[in-house]
Amino acid sequence: MTDEIVRNRLEMQPTFRVQLPWQMDETKRRIRAAVRSQEMAPFAETAGTVVDFKVDPSERRFWSPHLSIQLNPSDSQKSTEAFCRFSPRPEIWTMVMAVYLMAACTMFGALIYGLVQWMMKDPPWAIAVVPVSLGVITGLHLVSVVGQNWSRDQMVVLKHRWERTLELAKRSEPDSDHLTD
Repeated sequence: MTDEIVRNRLEMQPTFRVQLPWQMDETKRRIRAAVRSQEMAPFAETAGTVVDFKVDPSERRFWSPHLSIQLNPSDSQKSTEAFCRFSPRPEIWTMVMAVYLMAACTMFGALIYGLVQWMMKDPPWAIAVVPVSLGVITGLHLVSVVGQNWSRDQMVVLKHRWERTLELAKRSEPDSDHLTD
């Protein structure tokens, strides 16, 4: 895998997919074993079909990303697809989504109130809130693009950790036991 996903794309929550050569249960077992290794344990967590890679706390900044991998059964019964997504840390992403939602609801409410004012032959001053809300939404998007640009080095590190996890998983011995969770 190359780093073109990280280097060449400027989008919110860049994603990529990886086909893994094992069935779902075997994939979970191998990935968990790799994540629990001494090398990966400080940087990754796994639960169910999700693997999260985080930036080392000493290097973490407000805009630091995390890499979330969702394991899904592939069309072929003999393989698994890993859906990988870079995104802000969950607490940051929740805050951003809350501000987006507030701006969108405020804009919608201002439009309705402004139209009612206009229909009642009053000055529709509430419509002035619409550009402010659009400015907030645009500002959030620009800030996220800037933050993603600033964290590009950390995205490369997280992607390399995922690739290293796959190397460790390939070395792991096959197991006939099936995982239940």
